[in-house]
Amino acid sequence: MKMMRLTVILAMLLNFGMVFAQEAENVTISIMVGASSGVDTVRQAAQQYMEQNPGVTIGVSEGSERTDDLLAEYSLFFDRQSGPDIIQLDVIWPGDLAAFMLDLNDYGAEEVIEAHFPAIIDSYTVDGKLLAMPWFTDAGLLYYRSDLLEKYGFDGPPATWDELEAMATAIQEGERADNPDFWGFVFQGRAYEGLTVNALEWIASNDGGTIISPEGAITINNDNAAEMLTRAANWIDNISPEAVVGFAEEESRNFWQAGRAAFMRNWPYVYSLANAEGSPVAGKFAIAPLPAGPLGQSVAGLGGWGLGIPSYSQNPELAADFVFFLTSPEMQKLRATESSFAPTVQNLYQDAEVLAANPFYNDLREILNSTVARPSDISSASSYRFISIAFFQAVHSVLTGERTAEEALEILESDLEVITGLPIASP
Repeated sequence: MKMMRLTVILAMLLNFGMVFAQEAENVTISIMVGASSGVDTVRQAAQQYMEQNPGVTIGVSEGSERTDDLLAEYSLFFDRQSGPDIIQLDVIWPGDLAAFMLDLNDYGAEEVIEAHFPAIIDSYTVDGKLLAMPWFTDAGLLYYRSDLLEKYGFDGPPATWDELEAMATAIQEGERADNPDFWGFVFQGRAYEGLTVNALEWIASNDGGTIISPEGAITINNDNAAEMLTRAANWIDNISPEAVVGFAEEESRNFWQAGRAAFMRNWPYVYSLANAEGSPVAGKFAIAPLPAGPLGQSVAGLGGWGLGIPSYSQNPELAADFVFFLTSPEMQKLRATESSFAPTVQNLYQDAEVLAANPFYNDLREILNSTVARPSDISSASSYRFISIAFFQAVHSVLTGERTAEEALEILESDLEVITGLPIASP
């Protein structure tokens, strides 16, 4: 049934009005996307595109799952000026990669960008150049075992971190009678970009700022931030397994989806995987906003990915046409209904079929209005990568017990002053 539906929807895309020259002969392009970005749908779309464009060959390759590793792969392509014609760009990368990417406005993007959230288009625009077409957006979510909350007498998901800790502890203690390896809460604790997002959510939810203020001052070394990092460190080996300090998105998902944890922080893409046939938690979970800290409110880290064309591409016109195909409303609807990838096309959040497949989208649009962005647009284009590395390494040192939160933030403050040249905020 899914394959039939896929074929029908992909056929509809042929009316999108941007099918590349049908007389092309022996033209080859390639695309690389991350391992957790729906590679199968990209391969199916490429096959349909090639069938309708004889002589065109599209190679699809799978890049690294982790954001930092994927960027390292791309850096090698830029250095040797050779690689995939289309790559997947994190929403935080445009400033760093502007010198290496083509302007999609030169290939007709202005004809299709109006369907997307303007703020997301803006995030991929640097000095008037559109470096990527939005493909899907992300916001941090709390996944919870609704069956276990009911079993242990809880009326709904936790609204605060205090409530999450209490619920996780109670459920963990109860479930360990039959499953000694059951835990309360998992998240992305590995020292990588994902930890930057998780920790920024914790800190911002407690009114601890966003590392660097919108005015361009370093604000991270404050009591509210230290309080949340200390709290998170106390989760380890209490409600979270020690292994969580090595978890990225998929490790967290696999652990939780196997029925080994009550709560999980992750992205929207997990929803369809967790509800798939054969999943141990299918039909047993729900999604809620992330908890609020004692001094703040619920905050979700903003993520998302777009598709762009490196300047070394030898076939940018064809590559652009395929980018517009993949990011079209029809394709985003397909990926939303089949794989829970959150659309960047605004009207899909009112689409009945999309909402039927993803009931939590009713809340997701509101969650997208309460997101916190990483300071990639405040820092210089060349420094955000180093800001994030310094930040997640500092946070990781707190989670592992190497340093106290106060020690780690004091060192981080000094490091960020050197990295950015920005002033430290007054106490």
